[in-house]
Formats: sequence, structure tokens, C-alpha cells
Amino acid sequence: MRRIALTPRRDWKAKAEAVGFTWHHADGRRYWDERAYYAFTLSQVEDHIEAASAELHRLCLELVAEVVESPGLMTRLAIPPAAQEVVAASWKARAPSLYGRFDFFYDGAGPPKLYEYNADTPTSIYEAAVFQWLWLEDRIADGGVPKGADQFNSLYDRLRERFAEIFPKGGFVHFASDANFVEDRQTVRFLEDVAGQAGIEPKFVALDQIGLDADGRFVDAENFLIGAIFKLYPWEEMFRDTYAGKIGASRTQFIEPAWKAVLSNKGLLPLLWERHAGHPNLLETYFDDDPRADNLGRSFVRKPLFSREGANVELYDKGRRGKVLDQGYGAEGWIRQALQPPPRFGANYPVVGAWMIGDEPAGMGIREDRGRVTRDRSRFVPHVILETAEVIPIRRGS
Repeated sequence: MRRIALTPRRDWKAKAEAVGFTWHHADGRRYWDERAYYAFTLSQVEDHIEAASAELHRLCLELVAEVVESPGLMTRLAIPPAAQEVVAASWKARAPSLYGRFDFFYDGAGPPKLYEYNADTPTSIYEAAVFQWLWLEDRIADGGVPKGADQFNSLYDRLRERFAEIFPKGGFVHFASDANFVEDRQTVRFLEDVAGQAGIEPKFVALDQIGLDADGRFVDAENFLIGAIFKLYPWEEMFRDTYAGKIGASRTQFIEPAWKAVLSNKGLLPLLWERHAGHPNLLETYFDDDPRADNLGRSFVRKPLFSREGANVELYDKGRRGKVLDQGYGAEGWIRQALQPPPRFGANYPVVGAWMIGDEPAGMGIREDRGRVTRDRSRFVPHVILETAEVIPIRRGS
């Protein structure tokens, strides 16, 4: 695994906006960053990242099967008592999942280590599936990366196939997000397009435009019944909304299904460690109130059960706490995870996001930051698979 500097394409911004990637900068700061790329060997991808994703997916499904039978474990994960039957019923019905993203420590040498699983509402799927692939095609064509370079990226095709598997007869499916948050809306617009190619008729509804009819069925602003919906909205918030008590009787099919609430929760990590202590793809992790958390000593990461983009993550290094992005998370509880900072490449710390589509590993994206905690403004950097041992990058463009 190497980080290779490269001069960006002269017209990359125009190309991004032409295909709907309008959030390439955020608050004036670069989000998409093609001033470098990360290079992997095929063995690193297949034997490490892909294999770890498949193995952890298997362990996660085993854990869901256990948790849904235990009100105590669901309570430990801060799933409200009134929602626990909804979670259990969705698992027992084998409600299908579209996608999820494992976030890994990976340095190219040892096995990937799981930081967390974004199993419910992961973003950056568009960047990983589409724009970094278009970047690769351009850079092969202009000599920026070597001919024969590849990418761990079957995301677009697998998403289309998975939509067809979930909805084999096609039909009418709603898609929902915050209509005013550009990244979320454009991500959902991309998924609508993919679903359309799978024979589905997509219809967008803003989250704040969803209501209930007299029969307790969810409806959109035009009073169309919501029989099936992809929602870019986390279950932990849905379970605490005013309509939470109506979910179970609504007869709506949700993508992602309610059982993903077990996995999109950092309490997943201590439960996995408790059952598979010493597993090469896991970091030692405990609930914050577990006396065994003292085993981690004075160097650990303290994380809320629910948070987004590094918010309220506390990094302790030999007792010294790093800077914290406080966004008010943590009321439901905390975990402590062994300190394993991302590998350092110059001033950059990359985290590998490995995507699952259905039950299959299907691609990855890299987010890097100058700090050791990946945050909402961390940059997305493309990757390639190269088989040569030494690569001298060719710099072209401006």
C-alpha cells in the first residue's frame, strides 16, 4: 500500500459537476482530492480487504441472529423497548439489505482491523462507485497511472443487480432523504438512477413530507402509499421520532431493514470482541462501563454508541485526550476501543472503507485526514490496484 502523488486533471471540477458530483468541495475546502492516489496489490485487496469484509459480514449476521432473541442485548444497544419487536420481526422475515461499509485500519502489511461498521446510512457510495472509476479511466488514458491498473470496484453493477434481487418484479419504490442537504440528496438521486436501471420506478419524497393516512400507512406529500422505501435516515433517529410507534403496523418495506439497527451501532464492536476475542480483524473493545475496559490502559478511543463522521470521538494517547468535535452525541452510552491510529503517509491518515452489497464485498473508497479521526470534511482519495513492485508516477496536466 503506497500513496503516490499525481498532478490533478485540469478539468476535473467541470467533469465532476457534469455527472452530478457537486459536493467536491465543502465550505470551500477540498473533499474530492486527486492530488494523489493509493496503490494496492491484488493480493492486498483480495486476501486482506475483501477477505476481511466477507469474514466480518458473516460474524455480524451471526450476532444479529443472537441479539434479536435477547431483549437484554437490544437494550444494551440502546434500541428502545417499543422498537425491539420491529427489529426482531425484520430479521425473522429476512428483510433484505442493500449495502453497508466497513471502515478499516489497514497499512498494507497486517490484517485489516475494524474501526466501525456503517451498516445503515453510509455515504460516499457515489464517489466510490462512479467518480473514482471515471478518474481511473481518464488517468489510464492520459498516462497518469500505468496501463493495466485496476480498481476494487464492482459497486455500480452490484447495486443494480441487488436492486433487481430485492425487487424482482420492479414496481414503485420511494427514495427519501433531507431534500436540502446536497450530499444526501445527490447520493439518493444516484441510487434512484441505479434502481431505475434495475426496472424499478423511483419516486423521491423529502423526509419531512412523509405522513400517515387514516389506516396507519405511510404516505408521501401526494398521498401515494409508501409500500417500499429507501431512506437515508438512521434507525436510531426513526425509533425516537413521533411516528416511531407506527412503524411496525405500517406494512412498509424499508431499505435498510430495521435489523440493521443492531449493526449500525458501535455497541456492535464490544459484542463482537466478547464473542471473538483475539480475532485478527477486530480491535479489543468494551462497553465504557465494563470493568474490563481498564485492560486498555491509558491509550484508547472512546466512542458514543451513535455518532456521525467522527463527532464526539475521544482519542486518548497515554492519558492525553485529543481535540474532540462535540456535536452532542453520547447520551445513549459509550464504548472504548484499543487505540490503533490509521497508518501515516506524510501528513495524511487514510481509512479504508470496504463496501458490502447484499452479502458480497464489492469495492472500496479511501478517506484521509491530517488528524487521526476521520471527520465529515476528510478527503476522498481514489485508489488503484497495481501489480508492479515499484511505480514511478507520470505527472501530467496542471
